[in-house]
Amino acid sequence: MGSSKRIIAGVGALAVTGAMFASTGAVVAQDRAFEECIVGVSWNNFQQPRWAATDQPNMKATVEAGGGTFSEFDANLDTLQQDTDIQTLIDQGADVLVLLAQDTVAIAPSLEKAKDAGIPVIAYDRLIEDADVLYITFDNIGVGAAEAAAIFDAVPSGNYVLIKGDPGDPNASTFLPQGWDDAGLADKIASGEITIIDDQFTPAWATETAQNTMEAIIDAANADGVQIDAVLAENDSTALGVAGALQAKGYDQIPVSGQDGDRANLQNVAAGWQYVDVWKDSNELGKVAGEAALQLCEGVAMSEIVLPDGLVKAHAAPAAGSAVSQFTTPNGTVVNSFILQPTPLTAESLNLPVEAGWISKEDLCVNAAEGVAACE
Repeated sequence: MGSSKRIIAGVGALAVTGAMFASTGAVVAQDRAFEECIVGVSWNNFQQPRWAATDQPNMKATVEAGGGTFSEFDANLDTLQQDTDIQTLIDQGADVLVLLAQDTVAIAPSLEKAKDAGIPVIAYDRLIEDADVLYITFDNIGVGAAEAAAIFDAVPSGNYVLIKGDPGDPNASTFLPQGWDDAGLADKIASGEITIIDDQFTPAWATETAQNTMEAIIDAANADGVQIDAVLAENDSTALGVAGALQAKGYDQIPVSGQDGDRANLQNVAAGWQYVDVWKDSNELGKVAGEAALQLCEGVAMSEIVLPDGLVKAHAAPAAGSAVSQFTTPNGTVVNSFILQPTPLTAESLNLPVEAGWISKEDLCVNAAEGVAACE
């Protein structure tokens, strides 16, 4: 228990300055109608760079600015450890739980324990199929559609590789592929415009695994005399693996997709090793989770939560508005939700994250190709 807390606190502290700079002025202390509010957070794997850099600092700052206490654990990809962490948070008196589930099915017994204890649960950026959770995420179907639309603009037809994320994550197995198909992938495959030469999942969204997978795909394609024209990679950690494989194999730059807006990936967009990065300003997602947790502590019903004006920046604000909305899951369950908006970035629009304070121009442009407007 103690070591887990120390690891998270150490990593998160390093990220607070940059994340809070990106969200200056949005976290404001205000009076709350509770005597105590302990927000317990269970991360499935805090070693993914995004959580420490953006989500956690903003969630924590929002909770603490509102008078709450923030407690967290890292399950490090271990389902049993996450069960233990959740039980510990319950035993410690958590008033609200924020869960980034390692296994969205296996977490069900822990969810029932929280319900039995009368603790409301926020499913953070990974769907849990339960009508009693508050689901806070980005429009992941929209993310997939934006990825595919951008790649289709660059390569309308040809040989594609699909590098998906963790098969146990509904984002990887359902929402992002649905977005790809909404943008026209299934139709293009059916018409023969696009040929899928390989389609692989990536356990834990691991960059090294994605690179090894892509290197093997390149080797097989070269052996068959097949040119790979584009790669639909579902997120930035897998896109980094794809870019690493292309470079390791001496392959020409080809359009590659990704999502999150991670520093290394935005640099790759500027350098030409990634064509599109669908930016999810997770500073804003963290703030929404923190604010929702505080309102749940106040006794506000999930269906009645309303985000205060100015909490979320306009580019990420939910399209449905500031009030909680209804989301129908793939299994037909209706859950209360806040669905934030993503922003696709290509070399032509890299000024947007710079202007938002997400990344500095100097950092973005360290290896930029010629002609990138944001770097001139």
